[in-house]
Amino acid sequence: MLFNLFKKEKKDEPDIDYFSIKVDLHSHLIPGIDDGAKDMDESIALIRKIAELGYKKIITTPHVMADFYRNTPEIINEGLEKVRAELAKTDIDIQIEAAAEYYLDEAFEVKLEKGTVLTLGQNFLLFEISFINYPPMFFDVVEKMKSKGYKPVLAHPERYPYLGVAIENYERIREAGCYLQINTISLTGYYGKPVQKIAEELIDHHLVDFIGSDMHHLKHAEMLKMALNTHYVKKLLMDYPLKNQLLIS
Repeated sequence: MLFNLFKKEKKDEPDIDYFSIKVDLHSHLIPGIDDGAKDMDESIALIRKIAELGYKKIITTPHVMADFYRNTPEIINEGLEKVRAELAKTDIDIQIEAAAEYYLDEAFEVKLEKGTVLTLGQNFLLFEISFINYPPMFFDVVEKMKSKGYKPVLAHPERYPYLGVAIENYERIREAGCYLQINTISLTGYYGKPVQKIAEELIDHHLVDFIGSDMHHLKHAEMLKMALNTHYVKKLLMDYPLKNQLLIS
């Protein structure tokens, strides 16, 4: 069984779900440690929404950023255990783990040297860059990640305006050995039409490796469900070599 195809309760209900990709690898569900879930009630509500959409596993990824979110593996794992304990009191059938979304800054490079980073699955390492300025050390840090045995995954490349719609920019990143993870809700126009256009172009050129919810709040959950009615999300779920399933074990 690949999809739950026969949903007829409401006319606007999507006729597919996210069961086929199994794993959401980008979200902010540990309460109170970044700009995601504010408290445990919101965290559990978001997890319930994700499970209802067909996912079987969540790898939640709190921000780690030197100037704003000084999360450590200890803080993240302690928060994860609290979420798991609360989740055990519910009827929600989903597995939850934690990694992190690292901001590419000098502190991140120090963490790479020390090996104090949290990874997804088989050493996939999720990171983000500035939304305003291209980081000149980008490719050097990608090489450093690879030299340490990590598999770099760039979060939401469609949202960095300086990369533009020039497909060669994204091809160069992937040719350097960096995977690309787009936000599923980018395909609804949630972040604006230019972002949606880039996400669609990346799919058309088969440059997308992972999709993630980047779930922060209930509006994101609503948009994630809405995305199931879009042509490009259906294309990703039905006829695309996504790598999300590599993270299931």
